[in-house]
Parts: sequence; C-alpha cells; structure tokens
Amino acid sequence: MNAAWPKIDPCALGRVAVLMGGLSAEREISLLSGKGVLAALQSRGVDAFAFDPAEDDLGALRSRGVQRAFIALHGRWGEDGTVQGALELLGIPYTGPGVLASALAIDKAMTKRLWDCSGLPTPQWREVCTLAEARAAAAEIGYPVILKATHEGSTLGLMRADDAGQVDRAYAEAARFDSRVLVEQFITGEEVTCAVLGAGAQARALPLIRIVAPGGNYDYEHKYFSDETRYICPSELPADEEARIHDLVLRSYRVLGCRGWGRADIMIRGSDRRPFLLEINTSPGMTGHSLVPMAARVAGLDYPDLCLLVLSQAALDQPHAHGGTEEAR
Repeated sequence: MNAAWPKIDPCALGRVAVLMGGLSAEREISLLSGKGVLAALQSRGVDAFAFDPAEDDLGALRSRGVQRAFIALHGRWGEDGTVQGALELLGIPYTGPGVLASALAIDKAMTKRLWDCSGLPTPQWREVCTLAEARAAAAEIGYPVILKATHEGSTLGLMRADDAGQVDRAYAEAARFDSRVLVEQFITGEEVTCAVLGAGAQARALPLIRIVAPGGNYDYEHKYFSDETRYICPSELPADEEARIHDLVLRSYRVLGCRGWGRADIMIRGSDRRPFLLEINTSPGMTGHSLVPMAARVAGLDYPDLCLLVLSQAALDQPHAHGGTEEAR
C-alpha cells in the first residue's frame, strides 16, 4: 500500500460477510462486484465469505460469527437503507453510509432537494408520476431532457428525449423500473465522476475520471460491458478546475451525511465550465469496468488495498452492546 494511505491489519478485521447479489435490478452487477471484493479480501488474508441476501436470511450472519459486512449490493434493498437498517439491528458494522444517508442518496429527488436547499448546483428537475406530468415537466424545463427512474442506478431506466415526440418512450422506459420518474435538464458538456473515501472532515476525494462514451451514450452496456467507452484518469482537466470539483463533491457528500465511501457523477457545462451534480452512488461498483478502483489506482491504492481500507471503516450509526462490534466481543 502507498505510504499516503494507512496500513490495515487484515487480522484485525475479523470474520467478514461480503453481501452480494440481492433482489434489485442490479443483481448481475452486484454479483460481479461482490466476487471481485471477496477475492481481493481473501488475497490479503481476511476471513471473508460470500453472502447473498436473496438466498439466505440476514439473521444467519450473527450465528455465523460475522463481525463486519462489506456491502457490495447495488440498488434497492442494498444501498437504500434497508439492509443497513437490518445490520444496525443485528449490531454488525457495515461499509458505506448509514441508514438515513443511504435512503436519501438513492432517492434522486430527495438528493436534489437537499442540494438545492444547500445552494449546490444540480440540473433543473421535476419529479413526476404520470405521462401527462412528464410531458408538462419536459416542456417547462426545455429540451433536451433526461428521464430516469428515481430509485435506480446503473443507468437503468434512463433515456434522453430531444423533443416532445420522444418523451412518451423515455417515460415508459423509466416507469418500467419505478413509479416515480425524474425529468432532468440535459447539460451539454463533459461527464466526470469523483470517488470519495472516508467521513466528515477526513473525507478525501480521489482523482477525477473523465468519461467519453460512444456518441455520448453512457448507457448500461457502455458502463459495464463495452470496451469502447474511454475513461481518462488523470482527467487532464486544469488543476484549479479539478480542485473546484473536488470541493463541490465533498460538500455534496457531507450534506447527505455520507461516510465510508461514495461516488458522485458530475456534468461540466461546455459553455462556461460550470459543474452540475447529478447524483451520488453510496455502494459503488467494484467490477472490472468500475470507476472507484480506477481512481484509487491513480491515487496509489490498488484494488485489494482499496477493499481493505473501505472494510476497515465499517461502522454502525448506533453501536450496540450485543452485536458484532469489537467492543462487545
């Protein structure tokens, strides 16, 4: 591990369950992430095993002596506060943000409300529940717009509408995944993503990654399986611009109450280089195409050591006197 990062003793981490799979629409990606994390932890000597909440009762974690949980679940029932709440009840420290921050961050509308109230820039948006509302919102915001499922990640249910004739199809696609749909102003410019590790004043932003997808279409296929998408890290942006984006991302992360780790997506408007926050992912992907490991490598942290660092920061919102905390044992 690079000297800039703390050295983690794998033996001090105890027995670890890597939660993967689950019930969400992102199950396939979660299994890829979880298998990568599990192999990395085991390669460093951690007593870790795979655990799929879709196949086993979470209550079994305590009977199996689990002392920490690495959450490699994505989407609903994985990064929305539900599994975090269950782990709180079991008294098992877990990776990533707590119950409230997880629930807020997966809800794109709530995230944007908090950012708006805090004066943080995010594209204009409306949350809708019907096609008529989607048509009205798109006309009010102005084309082009992006329609996306309020509670999904991995670009699931996301589609662009360049005119009124395309709204119906875009709304239908988003509504396949959620009863609530976000209609969002499309920002023309460059897309970047920024990972954060840690909590509070100690949170640290990793190098930006600039994303260049074929035709500007960074969809599910191009995100996880295509080799055509280009990821530029270091980003080659001016140092002062990257520093401003780092500051913005850290502020957005703290406003939501995040801890452990996360990844924010940002659009930089081409006309004036103003950055706009899109969303924060509180259980980032850890696949071969994932972006947090890519940024960590540039910062001197390889994949296994990144997993160790994230795991070492596992915590509870409310430490128990009976659960998996080190103090109780």
